[in-house]
Amino acid sequence: MMLTAPSLLAVPGIRHAFFTRAGGVSQGIYASLNGGVGSRDDPAHVTENRARMAKALDVGADCFATVFQVHSPDAVIAEKAWSTQTRPRADAIVTQIPGLAIGVTTADCGPVLFADPKAGVIGAAHAGWRGALTGVLDATVAAMEQLGADRERIVVALGPMIRQRNYEVGAEFVESFCKDDPDNARFFVPGARERHSLFDLPAYIAARLQRLGVAGVEDLGLCTYAAPDRFFSYRRSVHRGEPDYGRHVNAIALMG
Repeated sequence: MMLTAPSLLAVPGIRHAFFTRAGGVSQGIYASLNGGVGSRDDPAHVTENRARMAKALDVGADCFATVFQVHSPDAVIAEKAWSTQTRPRADAIVTQIPGLAIGVTTADCGPVLFADPKAGVIGAAHAGWRGALTGVLDATVAAMEQLGADRERIVVALGPMIRQRNYEVGAEFVESFCKDDPDNARFFVPGARERHSLFDLPAYIAARLQRLGVAGVEDLGLCTYAAPDRFFSYRRSVHRGEPDYGRHVNAIALMG
């Protein structure tokens, strides 16, 4: 049902989980632990799935904060959970409130969890290529610092996401990254098709984090696209011609 990162397990006072697609009640293409409130799954199934995730993190179902993700560089500070109707548009959340789980949904993009144990500040970011390129990781660290965190103490873990061998992109994609920084060419290798390349999203995320000066970055090294029995994948659903796809929740909480 859930994966954990050794680096975060070693941090006292927090719980975290990169949830897989197993352990829920959804059916069909959403089987089974779909946490995407924006999916076309039965809302009752999504509610039950998210309640199971909250229980696994030892928080109440009403203490589970997620945002309306828009592939932005924006991070928000959470003092309580929002309803589906009132959740802010952003792609990262930070908090210092014990007993409040904060999470992001993914289905190929990079889930990134943060913790500064001394300050008692945690964060969760949804880092797709656009958000990572435009600064969502930077914004998450800055928001944590507003709450008293020190980036040199922040431990970070990267969860399951699409890996380079399955992430083919066009020439315009490569150009946008290299225009931002010519050194970004190192995250691409030639693809099978002409004028196409394979992009290493986790390596790019890790490099951005290291440049920010955080204490350490762990990558679980798992590919969402390559493991259909274990993970949802937006790109795989497109390649299969499926009408929609499930979403994982990746969450962290300070113990209450």
